[in-house]
Amino acid sequence: MGIPKVSLAFVMVVIMFQQMIQGSQEPACYMNDLTALKGFAKCLEPDIGGWNWSSSNCCSFTGITCDNSSDIYGRVVGLELGNKRLTGTICESLVGLKQLRILNLSLNSLHGKIPANLFHFRNLEVLDLSNNYLVGPLPSAIHLPSIKYLDLSKNYFSSFISMRLCTSSSHIQYLDLAHNFFGEGLIYLENCTSLQYVFLNGNGLSGTFPENLFRLQHLRVLHLQQNQFSGPLSYGIGNLSNLVELDISLNDFSGSLPDVFGRLRKLESFSASSNRLTGLLPASLVNSASLLRIDLHNNSLDGPIRINCSAMARVTSLDLASNNFQGPVPASLSSCQSLRALDLARNKLGGVVPFKFRNLHALEILTLGNTSINNISTALEILQHCKNLTILDLGLNFYLEEMPSNVNLQFTSLTALIIPFCHLRGSLPIWLSSSKMFPSWIGKFEYLFYLDLSNNSFSGEIPESLTGLENLVHKTALLKESCEHIYLVKRKEQGRPRLVYDNICTFPPTIDLSHNKFTGPIWPSFGNLKNLHVLNLEENNLSGSIPDSISGMTSLEVLDLSCNNLSGEVLGLSPNNISGDTPHSLVHLSLLSVFNVSYNRLYGEIPSEGQFMTFPEVSFEGNEVLCPRLLAPCQTK
Repeated sequence: MGIPKVSLAFVMVVIMFQQMIQGSQEPACYMNDLTALKGFAKCLEPDIGGWNWSSSNCCSFTGITCDNSSDIYGRVVGLELGNKRLTGTICESLVGLKQLRILNLSLNSLHGKIPANLFHFRNLEVLDLSNNYLVGPLPSAIHLPSIKYLDLSKNYFSSFISMRLCTSSSHIQYLDLAHNFFGEGLIYLENCTSLQYVFLNGNGLSGTFPENLFRLQHLRVLHLQQNQFSGPLSYGIGNLSNLVELDISLNDFSGSLPDVFGRLRKLESFSASSNRLTGLLPASLVNSASLLRIDLHNNSLDGPIRINCSAMARVTSLDLASNNFQGPVPASLSSCQSLRALDLARNKLGGVVPFKFRNLHALEILTLGNTSINNISTALEILQHCKNLTILDLGLNFYLEEMPSNVNLQFTSLTALIIPFCHLRGSLPIWLSSSKMFPSWIGKFEYLFYLDLSNNSFSGEIPESLTGLENLVHKTALLKESCEHIYLVKRKEQGRPRLVYDNICTFPPTIDLSHNKFTGPIWPSFGNLKNLHVLNLEENNLSGSIPDSISGMTSLEVLDLSCNNLSGEVLGLSPNNISGDTPHSLVHLSLLSVFNVSYNRLYGEIPSEGQFMTFPEVSFEGNEVLCPRLLAPCQTK
C-alpha cells in the first residue's frame, strides 16, 4: 500500500536537522528573513502563537527552522505551520525567505490566490498547502528545481492551464493535486522521471487514460479515481513495473481489463470499481502473486469467478460485487487463507455457501446479498466456523425459507448482521434464553452494533434479550480496520442508473426490524441501549404504549414506530403535563432528527418543545387525535 503522505516530508525534515551545524550559541536570524516573516504574519489571523516580535531572533519562533551553519546569523529554511487554525491570505512577502527548503501551511483556512513567485523558490524541497481554501489557476511557469514533495490537494484551484510541472522540477517524487476543480485541463508529466506518488483524483479530469504517465518508470502509487476518464484501458499500464497501488475507480472506463498484470509484479492494490468494464477477469489478474486487494465492484464483468488461490496466497480483500458473474459461489476461494474481506453481492451466482468456507479462518467480512443463494440453515452452520467474522450480509436470498432452530450456533465476533428482504417465514426459533421466538446467539453478541432483519415475515414478540446487546448498552461500536473498503448498496441515485454505495464503516448503530409481523409490546428495557442511533420498528403489529424509558436512549437519532397498533397517550405525557418537563419525556432526546408514530392508535397532545417543532405533520398522521386528517392506512402484508 502507499506510504502515508506525511512520511516523505517528515524524513526530509529529519535529514535537514541532522545536517545542521549545532553551535554553542544560536546565532540571530537573518534580518531580511525577519522582515519577510513580519509581512507574512500581517496577512494572517489570529496571531501566530510562539512568535514574539520583541525578539529579533526568529529562529526561536514556533514552526521556524534555521540553518545555523553561519556564526553570524541563521537563515530560515523551514516554515511549518500546519493545522494552526490560521485564516487570511499568503502574502507576497513570503518569497523573501530565499533559503526556504520546507513550507507547510496545510490544514488551515487560508484563502485567495497563491503569489506566482511562490513557485520560484530555488531551494524549496517540500511545499504543502493542502486542505485550505486557495483558489485560481496554477501558473504554467513553475520553477522549483529542488522540489521533491508537492501537495496542493483539497483546495479550490480552478484550472490546470496545461501545466508543464517538470520542465524545471525534474526531481519531484511526490505530487498530490487531488480534490480540486481542474476540470478538462491537460496533464503534462512527461519529464517527471523521478515521480513515485501521483494523486490526481477528484478533479473532473476527462479524456482517455493519460498516456504520458506510462513513461514514469519509478511510479509506485497512482490515483486517478473520481474523474471522468473514458475509453478502454491501455496495455501501456503494464509499463509501470514498479506500481504498488493503482486506483482508477469512479470513472467511465469501458471495455475489458488488459491482461498485463503479470508485468506488474509489485502491484498490491488494484481498484477499478464503478466504471463500465466488461468481459472476463484476465488470467494475469487472477494469478497475481503480489496483489493483496482487488476492488472491481459496480461494473459489468461476467463469466465464472476463477481466482487461483494457490498463486494469490497473499490476497486479503476481494470485492467483485454488482457485476454479472455467473455460476455457483466458488468453493476454491476457501483456499485463500489470508482473505479477510469477501464481497460477491449482487451477482448471478446461486447455489449454496460452499462447505469449505468454514476454513476461512481469517475472514472478517462476508457479503453475499442478492446472489440467489439458498439454504440459510446450511449457510449459518458453515459460517459460524469463521471465528473472526464481524460483518455478515446475506440479504435478498433464501426466499420464503425459515430461520434455523439450531441452538448451538455460535457467532462470537459479529458486529453487523444483515439479512433483510428474504421473506423468511414463521416464528423466530428458540435462540434466546429469555425468549422462545428469537435466536439465542443474537442476544449474546458482545460486539453486535448493526442488526437488519427488515422486510421478512417474522412473527411473535420481539425478544427482550435484544435490549441487552452489550455494544449498544455500554460502549461505542468499533469495526475492524478491514471494513474500510467494504461498501453496501444504500439506494439508487435519482435520475441516474448507478447505485449509490455507503462504506459500512460509516453505518450508525442500528436495529431494524421493520416490515415484519412482530406482535406484543415495545419493551421498556429498550431504554438501556444508550449507544443505539437508529431504531426502526415500522410496519409490524406491535401493541401497547410507547414506554417512557425510551428517553434513556440518549444517542438516538432515528425512531420509527409507524404503522403498528400502539395505543395510549403519545410519548407517555398526560393531558395535564404537556410541557415536556417529565423526567422521561422524549423531548430530552436532543439528537433525535427523525421521529414517526403515524398510523397507530395514539392520542394526546404533541409536544412543542425542542426538536419536536421540526418534525413534519406526516410523522403524526393516521392517529385518533393527533392528526385530524385521516389518510389511507398503511398497506398490510
